[in-house]
Amino acid sequence: MEMDDAAAVARVRAGEKDAFRLLVERHSQTIFRLAFRMMENEQDAEEIVQDTFLRAYRALDGFESRSNFGTWIYRIAVNRCYDLLDQRKSRHEVHSKEEPEADEPDVVEQIPAKDPSPERSLLSSEIEVRVRSAMKQLTAGETTAFVLRHFEGRSVEEIARVLNVREGAAKNRVHRAVQKLRQQLQPLRTF
Repeated sequence: MEMDDAAAVARVRAGEKDAFRLLVERHSQTIFRLAFRMMENEQDAEEIVQDTFLRAYRALDGFESRSNFGTWIYRIAVNRCYDLLDQRKSRHEVHSKEEPEADEPDVVEQIPAKDPSPERSLLSSEIEVRVRSAMKQLTAGETTAFVLRHFEGRSVEEIARVLNVREGAAKNRVHRAVQKLRQQLQPLRTF
Protein backbone atom coordinates (compact mmCIF):
# COMPACT_ATOMS: atom_id res chain seq x y z
CA MET A 1 0.00 0.00 0.00
CA GLU A 2 1.40 3.36 -1.03
CA MET A 3 1.88 6.04 1.59
CA ASP A 4 0.07 9.36 1.04
CA ASP A 5 1.76 12.74 1.52
CA ALA A 6 0.37 13.30 5.02
CA ALA A 7 1.69 9.94 6.21
CA ALA A 8 5.09 10.60 4.61
CA VAL A 9 5.29 14.01 6.32
CA ALA A 10 4.39 12.42 9.66
CA ARG A 11 7.09 9.79 9.21
CA VAL A 12 9.72 12.41 8.33
CA ARG A 13 8.76 14.38 11.43
CA ALA A 14 9.11 11.17 13.45
CA GLY A 15 12.70 10.88 12.29
CA GLU A 16 12.37 8.67 9.19
CA LYS A 17 14.34 10.82 6.80
CA ASP A 18 13.94 8.27 3.99
CA ALA A 19 10.22 9.05 3.87
CA PHE A 20 11.13 12.45 2.44
CA ARG A 21 12.56 10.66 -0.60
CA LEU A 22 9.01 9.52 -1.42
CA LEU A 23 7.80 13.13 -1.37
CA VAL A 24 10.67 14.19 -3.63
CA GLU A 25 9.96 11.36 -6.08
CA ARG A 26 6.24 12.13 -6.08
CA HIS A 27 6.49 15.90 -6.61
CA SER A 28 9.83 16.64 -8.31
CA GLN A 29 8.60 16.28 -11.90
CA THR A 30 5.68 18.66 -11.43
CA ILE A 31 7.92 21.18 -9.66
CA PHE A 32 10.44 20.89 -12.50
CA ARG A 33 7.75 21.46 -15.16
CA LEU A 34 6.47 24.52 -13.31
CA ALA A 35 9.97 25.95 -12.84
CA PHE A 36 10.98 25.23 -16.43
CA ARG A 37 7.90 26.95 -17.82
CA MET A 38 8.45 29.97 -15.62
CA MET A 39 12.23 30.22 -16.04
CA GLU A 40 12.57 28.88 -19.62
CA ASN A 41 15.89 27.37 -18.61
CA GLU A 42 16.61 23.76 -17.63
CA GLN A 43 19.53 24.60 -15.36
CA ASP A 44 17.50 27.18 -13.42
CA ALA A 45 14.59 24.75 -13.19
CA GLU A 46 16.83 22.02 -11.75
CA GLU A 47 18.27 24.50 -9.25
CA ILE A 48 14.76 25.52 -8.21
CA VAL A 49 13.70 21.89 -7.73
CA GLN A 50 16.69 21.20 -5.48
CA ASP A 51 16.28 24.43 -3.55
CA THR A 52 12.53 23.90 -3.17
CA PHE A 53 12.93 20.49 -1.58
CA LEU A 54 15.81 21.65 0.61
CA ARG A 55 13.69 24.56 1.87
CA ALA A 56 10.69 22.27 2.34
CA TYR A 57 12.74 19.80 4.35
CA ARG A 58 14.11 22.53 6.59
CA ALA A 59 10.65 24.07 7.08
CA LEU A 60 8.72 20.81 7.47
CA ASP A 61 8.10 21.44 11.17
CA GLY A 62 6.22 24.61 10.18
CA PHE A 63 4.03 22.77 7.68
CA GLU A 64 0.44 22.53 8.87
CA SER A 65 -0.72 18.96 8.35
CA ARG A 66 -4.27 20.09 7.57
CA SER A 67 -2.86 21.73 4.42
CA ASN A 68 -2.08 19.92 1.18
CA PHE A 69 1.63 19.14 0.90
CA GLY A 70 1.53 19.46 -2.91
CA THR A 71 0.09 22.97 -2.71
CA TRP A 72 2.61 23.93 -0.02
CA ILE A 73 5.60 22.70 -2.03
CA TYR A 74 4.23 24.46 -5.15
CA ARG A 75 4.10 27.69 -3.19
CA ILE A 76 7.73 27.28 -2.16
CA ALA A 77 8.70 26.65 -5.80
CA VAL A 78 6.71 29.64 -7.07
CA ASN A 79 8.37 31.90 -4.49
CA ARG A 80 11.79 30.59 -5.50
CA CYS A 81 10.98 31.27 -9.18
CA TYR A 82 9.91 34.82 -8.29
CA ASP A 83 13.16 35.32 -6.35
CA LEU A 84 15.27 34.13 -9.26
CA LEU A 85 13.31 36.24 -11.76
CA ASP A 86 13.81 39.30 -9.54
CA GLN A 87 17.54 38.57 -9.32
CA ARG A 88 17.75 38.30 -13.10
CA LYS A 89 15.83 41.53 -13.55
CA SER A 90 18.05 43.48 -11.15
CA ARG A 91 21.22 41.99 -12.70
CA HIS A 92 19.95 42.93 -16.15
CA GLU A 93 19.17 46.48 -15.02
CA VAL A 94 22.64 46.88 -13.48
CA HIS A 95 24.28 45.37 -16.57
CA SER A 96 22.36 47.59 -18.98
CA LYS A 97 23.30 50.71 -16.98
CA GLU A 98 26.99 49.81 -17.02
CA GLU A 99 27.37 48.92 -20.68
CA PRO A 100 25.13 48.58 -23.70
CA GLU A 101 24.01 45.02 -24.23
CA ALA A 102 24.83 43.37 -27.54
CA ASP A 103 21.91 42.15 -29.60
CA GLU A 104 22.06 38.44 -28.91
CA PRO A 105 19.15 36.35 -30.06
CA ASP A 106 17.56 34.06 -27.49
CA VAL A 107 18.51 30.43 -27.79
CA VAL A 108 15.32 28.84 -29.03
CA GLU A 109 14.84 25.11 -28.91
CA GLN A 110 13.37 23.63 -32.04
CA ILE A 111 9.89 22.15 -31.72
CA PRO A 112 10.07 18.51 -32.82
CA ALA A 113 8.22 18.07 -36.08
CA LYS A 114 7.03 15.03 -37.98
CA ASP A 115 7.94 16.82 -41.19
CA PRO A 116 11.53 18.03 -40.81
CA SER A 117 11.30 20.28 -43.85
CA PRO A 118 13.05 23.65 -43.61
CA GLU A 119 9.70 25.43 -43.91
CA ARG A 120 8.24 23.42 -41.03
CA SER A 121 11.30 24.02 -38.86
CA LEU A 122 11.23 27.74 -39.58
CA LEU A 123 7.51 27.97 -38.79
CA SER A 124 7.89 25.98 -35.56
CA SER A 125 10.81 28.12 -34.51
CA GLU A 126 8.91 31.33 -35.29
CA ILE A 127 5.87 30.16 -33.33
CA GLU A 128 7.98 29.24 -30.32
CA VAL A 129 9.76 32.61 -30.38
CA ARG A 130 6.42 34.44 -30.49
CA VAL A 131 4.91 32.35 -27.69
CA ARG A 132 7.96 32.92 -25.48
CA SER A 133 7.90 36.62 -26.27
CA ALA A 134 4.18 36.80 -25.46
CA MET A 135 4.70 34.94 -22.17
CA LYS A 136 7.35 37.50 -21.18
CA GLN A 137 4.71 40.24 -21.44
CA LEU A 138 2.76 38.65 -18.56
CA THR A 139 3.32 39.59 -14.95
CA ALA A 140 4.87 36.92 -12.73
CA GLY A 141 1.46 36.27 -11.13
CA GLU A 142 -0.24 35.93 -14.51
CA THR A 143 2.48 33.59 -15.77
CA THR A 144 2.20 31.40 -12.69
CA ALA A 145 -1.59 31.31 -12.82
CA PHE A 146 -1.56 30.51 -16.55
CA VAL A 147 1.05 27.76 -16.20
CA LEU A 148 -0.74 26.19 -13.25
CA ARG A 149 -4.12 26.25 -15.00
CA HIS A 150 -3.28 25.42 -18.59
CA PHE A 151 -0.09 23.36 -18.34
CA GLU A 152 -0.54 21.70 -14.96
CA GLY A 153 -4.34 21.45 -15.01
CA ARG A 154 -4.75 22.91 -11.52
CA SER A 155 -8.12 24.15 -10.30
CA VAL A 156 -8.75 27.85 -9.65
CA GLU A 157 -9.10 26.99 -5.96
CA GLU A 158 -5.64 25.40 -5.88
CA ILE A 159 -4.11 28.26 -7.88
CA ALA A 160 -5.53 30.66 -5.30
CA ARG A 161 -3.90 28.67 -2.48
CA VAL A 162 -0.55 28.53 -4.30
CA LEU A 163 -0.59 32.26 -5.05
CA ASN A 164 -2.04 33.08 -1.62
CA VAL A 165 -4.89 35.12 -3.14
CA ARG A 166 -8.67 34.83 -3.26
CA GLU A 167 -10.24 32.56 -5.87
CA GLY A 168 -11.63 35.57 -7.75
CA ALA A 169 -8.15 37.07 -8.01
CA ALA A 170 -6.69 33.77 -9.22
CA LYS A 171 -9.44 33.43 -11.83
CA ASN A 172 -8.81 37.02 -12.89
CA ARG A 173 -5.07 36.39 -13.33
CA VAL A 174 -5.74 33.36 -15.51
CA HIS A 175 -8.25 35.35 -17.57
CA ARG A 176 -5.90 38.34 -17.99
CA ALA A 177 -3.08 36.02 -19.05
CA VAL A 178 -5.27 34.34 -21.66
CA GLN A 179 -6.48 37.71 -22.98
CA LYS A 180 -2.93 39.10 -23.22
CA LEU A 181 -1.67 35.96 -24.95
CA ARG A 182 -4.55 35.99 -27.42
CA GLN A 183 -3.80 39.60 -28.25
CA GLN A 184 -0.06 38.98 -28.63
CA LEU A 185 -0.53 35.80 -30.67
CA GLN A 186 -3.33 37.05 -32.93
CA PRO A 187 -1.00 37.28 -35.98
CA LEU A 188 -0.27 33.54 -35.68
CA ARG A 189 -3.87 32.70 -36.53
CA THR A 190 -3.14 33.55 -40.15
CA PHE A 191 -0.76 30.56 -40.48
